[in-house]
Amino acid sequence: MTTHIDWIGRVGTVWAEEWRRTERAFADLAPRLDAAILAAAPAGAINALDIGCGAGATAAALAAARRDARVTGADLSPDLVAVAEAHHARANLSFRTADALVAAAGLAPLDLIVSRHGVMFFADPVAAFTRLAAATRPGGRLVFSCFAAVADNPWATLITPAPQRSASYVPGPFAFADPEAGAAVLAAAGWADATAVLTRFSYRVGAGEEAVEEAVAFLTRIGPAASRLRDAAAEDRPALLARLRAALTAQRNGPVVDFPAAAWLWTARATGETV
Repeated sequence: MTTHIDWIGRVGTVWAEEWRRTERAFADLAPRLDAAILAAAPAGAINALDIGCGAGATAAALAAARRDARVTGADLSPDLVAVAEAHHARANLSFRTADALVAAAGLAPLDLIVSRHGVMFFADPVAAFTRLAAATRPGGRLVFSCFAAVADNPWATLITPAPQRSASYVPGPFAFADPEAGAAVLAAAGWADATAVLTRFSYRVGAGEEAVEEAVAFLTRIGPAASRLRDAAAEDRPALLARLRAALTAQRNGPVVDFPAAAWLWTARATGETV
């Protein structure tokens, strides 16, 4: 399981080094999330926070579309924040290295909280979303994306068995794959009108003349395959890598390696009520 310390250190550094490939992977999903954010955003001047902002694309898209918004992106990784600051400069946009919950409290009252796949790692999701609700004005909005079921994201099980469904919450990429569980978390945390829309998209893991090798380079650094290879015994890694390369070769379509993928786009409203 990826921890707070991992994002501050090794994991955050790898994601910062691979930010162009991760942006390419989410290129088909990003505009749909951006559109959902703009549709939900309150009118007028707003104070917005992007949780787990990564390389900053979601925060930057909101700041560009809503010049009347003050947008802050927060991420645990100083390396990712450095990438965001280097590539997204706007008068109404800033980034900070911080725990999102601490950042939210410091920026309160917020009108809008957004996240692209940045809310699946809370140790206690009810407590976390309760704190976010407390930092949000009554009527303020929450919009975030997260992966749907593993079965709808075959890129995640190329060399890794599908995880067993657990009755309890487990932080990780598929922590909010079950929409009923996600709705229960948000309701318990004081968010109303929680709605999840299933969005299917192409998850691009490789492109170009060496699309397969591009995909290998990406998936051996980020995601379930990377974790499987890292945790495997040294003598097992060559066979696992061969399996991965074969699966990616079979998936190649001309100059790209795309996988079907699915995410939930969640929206909810802060009530201002004490939970």
